Amino acid sequence: MEFRHLVSFITLAEELHFGRAAQRLHLTQPSLSAQLRKLEKSLGVQLVARNSHEVKLTPAGREFESRARIIVAQLDRAAQVAKATAAGRVGTLDIGYNLPASRHVLPDALTEMTEQHPDIVVSLWEKRTGPQLAALADGSLDLALVYGHPSSPDFRYRRLLHRVPLMAVVGRRHRWAERSGVPFAELAGQECVLFAREQCPAMYDSIFRAAADTEITLSVAQSADDPGATAHMVSVRPLVGFASLPRAISMGMGAPGSSSVAVKLLDPVPTLDLYAVWRADATNPAVSLFLECIRSPEAAHLDPARALSA
Repeated sequence: MEFRHLVSFITLAEELHFGRAAQRLHLTQPSLSAQLRKLEKSLGVQLVARNSHEVKLTPAGREFESRARIIVAQLDRAAQVAKATAAGRVGTLDIGYNLPASRHVLPDALTEMTEQHPDIVVSLWEKRTGPQLAALADGSLDLALVYGHPSSPDFRYRRLLHRVPLMAVVGRRHRWAERSGVPFAELAGQECVLFAREQCPAMYDSIFRAAADTEITLSVAQSADDPGATAHMVSVRPLVGFASLPRAISMGMGAPGSSSVAVKLLDPVPTLDLYAVWRADATNPAVSLFLECIRSPEAAHLDPARALSA
């Protein structure tokens, strides 16, 4: 199996037309057909079905296309890294981050990284905690800036922010909307909208830990994995959602014109810690260099009332 055959097959899968695909590849149609035959022979399966009217992928072809794209993307990434090294840049670093990290960690850390190590190319990817940790595990991220930390020995971590408060999110017409704070126990009489645990295990567990501490059972009526969707849902139904204080600020909850309001939760205040997480077997030296550039800000006593009114 040759790399050029994979590229040709992917192009044909995109065009589903031998003439157009051959033109894109700067090949003749017979040459493209010959490459496809060689690829199918090496695999022992038919990838493309064609007749006088149409060209289409077989079920095996559709599955192979998705895998072939991954292989080509990985080889392209390897080539980019090699070119960066040849050009005098000493490395690359892929960092995942969430909203608090973008506000309280990345600005200063990236500034110092650029000053101290200008030849390292840093790429940033905003994701929720669950997707970040999955990307860290499969190697597509070098460093994750997330809520909580995994307990697996495959990872190392360092705490960056301490006790980021969680807020209740309600619509403008909800009876809590004008209150400055609500005891957590009052959630016993409310229907909630909540995200799937795998999206952010630390936040999910913090909410249910507070429920256990107050000896109540949360009634989860609907689910929404996107914070924006949660805000929309509470604006039209008497539901209670949840958001971190930084998320509530960024979405302007409670501001004039906003359809949702963030309300402080009290007794207890559910909180989250922000961590930098990396693989225990990390071989990219840029990881440790970036960690050295992080100056952990003091966030232990973020005041929700002051922050939301700012």
